[in-house]
Amino acid sequence: MTGASEAASPPDPSRWKALAFIALAQLMVVLDATIVNIALPSAQADLGISDANRQWVITAYALAFGGLLLFGGRVADLWGRRRTFVTGLAGFAVASALGGAAQSEAVLFASRALQGVFGALLAPAALSLLAVTFTEGKERAKAFGIYGAIAGGGGAIGLILGGVLTEYLNWRWTFYVNIPFAVVAAVGALLVVREPAGARNRAPLDIPGVLLSTTGLVALVYGFTRAEVHGWTDAGTLWTFAASVLLLVAFVAVEARTSAPLMPLRVVLNRERGGIYLALGLAVIGMFGLFLFLTYYLQLVKDYSPVTTGFAFLPMVVGMITGSTQIGARLMTRVPPRLLMGPGFLVAATGMLLLTQLEPNSSYPALILPAQLLLGLGMGTAFMPAMALATQGVRPQDAGVASALVNTSQQVGGAIGTALLNTVASSAAASYAVAHAAERGAGAEALAVVHGYTTAIWWAVGILLLSALLVFTLVRGRGRAHASPGAPQDGEPEPVPVLAH
Repeated sequence: MTGASEAASPPDPSRWKALAFIALAQLMVVLDATIVNIALPSAQADLGISDANRQWVITAYALAFGGLLLFGGRVADLWGRRRTFVTGLAGFAVASALGGAAQSEAVLFASRALQGVFGALLAPAALSLLAVTFTEGKERAKAFGIYGAIAGGGGAIGLILGGVLTEYLNWRWTFYVNIPFAVVAAVGALLVVREPAGARNRAPLDIPGVLLSTTGLVALVYGFTRAEVHGWTDAGTLWTFAASVLLLVAFVAVEARTSAPLMPLRVVLNRERGGIYLALGLAVIGMFGLFLFLTYYLQLVKDYSPVTTGFAFLPMVVGMITGSTQIGARLMTRVPPRLLMGPGFLVAATGMLLLTQLEPNSSYPALILPAQLLLGLGMGTAFMPAMALATQGVRPQDAGVASALVNTSQQVGGAIGTALLNTVASSAAASYAVAHAAERGAGAEALAVVHGYTTAIWWAVGILLLSALLVFTLVRGRGRAHASPGAPQDGEPEPVPVLAH
């Protein structure tokens, strides 16, 4: 336990500089989730990747990242968040250089998996550093507002940057662009980022928990990516899901009995945090559906170039930044969080509802632009308090695990969203084509494709409404949501964090 004088020590004077470098690293990770999508057709043609194998450019990253996030969060708690953060940045830069220089599909796939491994170290370390650096209510709200805007809008920025780099330079630059991000963030972290002393969890690493959680999450993510390609009733898909369930159930059983669990169940069984993890995961399903179908719609139906498509997502980015920094951050300390998160998801659902009216000749200014603004405002307003609450009130020693669970819910949600909604869209488009077989021409084909998109978007509307319902049901009013960060849980005392290099 630290002394009273230490407890009264002023906030870290470099905390806002630290936020800049933490946010930069988070932007790099979020960009990477979408920037490669735009470049994939060019990379496929350049390296001679088959249609059957091209999915591994996305899947290799998702499997490694999603499967190792809990392990990465525990490493941050054990090894130190700044050290884990810098190691993740260095490894991500090396993996990106390998991907940019790839001359074969095998090297490209390996580099993407390596990016996922180091991303799984970097992402929870970044969020947990933020959680333990900003402890005063208003400052914490502002910091998480900026972080939430980046986490929410970074994917759309990735589409813009990916389009520009692919069209005017080369697909390889969608990998090389990560290197300066990583170098600047790592140097900045070494110079200005600090973390509380005494906040590490030095308990021995839970090896059975690591093995069970990693294989279970990998099987879950792979099951959804396999379902997208082979179908939901494919025997391999069903066996993968069954294995995932068994492994994750065994993981929970082990965590309930071990003295030093990889994932302390108190973190996830807290009613508010559990509700937030579920709501975030569901919301990301809807968001991935939007990115996927709106990108296809603009390029394939409206014939936009990659660059124009990227810039077409700017209204959503503006909405997210506004919702996160001007609404969420300003109101978080004044109103109950569920009255930001729940209405935020409802506003996003309204924007998604507008997009169910898409037709092949729909106007961008009249329909797509206002829909994106509503989506961005709603998601930005909801994501900001969600990310802050998901790491608030946890023991300092559990900050890495709590942060990892935020990222895990988003990563698994993204995998589910891509597979589930793409399958819904493909089935709906095929059914429409059969029902209108007498109609011929490119117009009929476009109608079928857009019908598939709007059917899937209806599902996304329902999923966002479910997110709002979970928030209103599980997230309470003020109470613990407004407790000080790192407040004791389960009646156990906590050490007072003291900033140390």
